[in-house]
Amino acid sequence: MESVRTWVQIIWIFLVNGFWGFPVTKNIYQGPLKVICSPGLNCYSCPAATTYCPLGSLQQLLLGIRFSLETGSYYVGTFVVGSVGLLGATFGRFICGWACPFGLIQELLNKIPSPKYSIPPVLNWFKYGFLVLFVVLFPLLIVDEFGLGSPWFCKYICPAGTLEAGIPMLLLQPDLKSTIGWLYFNKIVIVIGYVIWSVLSSRPFCRTTCPLGAFYGLFNRHRLIKLKLNEENCTQCGACHEVCPMEIRFNETPDSAECISCMKCMTKACSYGAISVEIAGYSLVDNVIPHRKKT
Repeated sequence: MESVRTWVQIIWIFLVNGFWGFPVTKNIYQGPLKVICSPGLNCYSCPAATTYCPLGSLQQLLLGIRFSLETGSYYVGTFVVGSVGLLGATFGRFICGWACPFGLIQELLNKIPSPKYSIPPVLNWFKYGFLVLFVVLFPLLIVDEFGLGSPWFCKYICPAGTLEAGIPMLLLQPDLKSTIGWLYFNKIVIVIGYVIWSVLSSRPFCRTTCPLGAFYGLFNRHRLIKLKLNEENCTQCGACHEVCPMEIRFNETPDSAECISCMKCMTKACSYGAISVEIAGYSLVDNVIPHRKKT
């Protein structure tokens, strides 16, 4: 199952980054596909990106609200909010484990041999702060003289944007070097920090910083597709604790907002058939692997 998930992640990378003419155009794709919402974190300004980033679009919506009201435009981004809401209600953080390009990058980095360290659970709450402050409040409330805000998370924090867009665009358009300032170097430092952290710990950006993961996590308890714990079969052996990349205890918190539904607990750890995939309340996979009966 793990190899299947990896291939699904790779396929998603190519689906949301399908414009391979950028070495010739030396610019980002701006065709009709750009109205499609990427389910995972994937920068709009990546030269190969054929979709838009949910976080970037939400910030663009919020940073222009005051200007829209002042000019009488009354623009409401129901398509943006609806797309992200539908994805969250259907999949929750399933998207983080199966369709996020930056999630796969972190997983590959973590395979590099090195000492591995746990991440203190308290840091998991930080991503909600980034969601509320950098994605919602700052773009909405901190505006210039024209009533326009800034995409704070994309502009000051997002390592995915730097890795997928900032560095590649600088290589494609060398003239952009004249615009490099403290902001660019600050984001390079952030990228380096998360790269090193990803080697040492499992998915640190997803767990401590990603606002999109925080948003999807709000739906985890009530999402349409989820992992289900069969308490009658569970022996409380704790095997699921050892394989979880998010360091949750599935048998204790099956609806955790941190669960990315990678299914490692189901396919690699549980021998008793206590974990299955549930779609709209219907158990799709009860016996993925041979299991022993609970004694």
